[in-house]
Amino acid sequence: MSTLYVQPMDRAQQLLPLVRAAVNSEIVRLELALKLARKRLLPFERKYGVSSGHFIEHMTAEDLQDGDDEYVQWAGEYRLMQRLEAKLERLQEVEYGDSEVLRRA
Repeated sequence: MSTLYVQPMDRAQQLLPLVRAAVNSEIVRLELALKLARKRLLPFERKYGVSSGHFIEHMTAEDLQDGDDEYVQWAGEYRLMQRLEAKLERLQEVEYGDSEVLRRA
């Protein structure tokens, strides 16, 4: 978990809402991108009857009907999804600290 503090402290009341809004906007953008990435994975999963996780762990291009091209597409989408999930998770864990904590430190 990460906690954000805004300095100078007298500006925190003005800046924290802007920072919070920017983080929330990025969360919404990442959620949409993640939804689209998952949607692009579905045709591969349906075609081969396996999850993308299984595909990455156990399959090679030779296992796929369209070979290298299909493997690169599927693997690329899966890796993109993983990066999006990691970014989203980090942003969802952000907390906004009370500047009073810094004054007392």
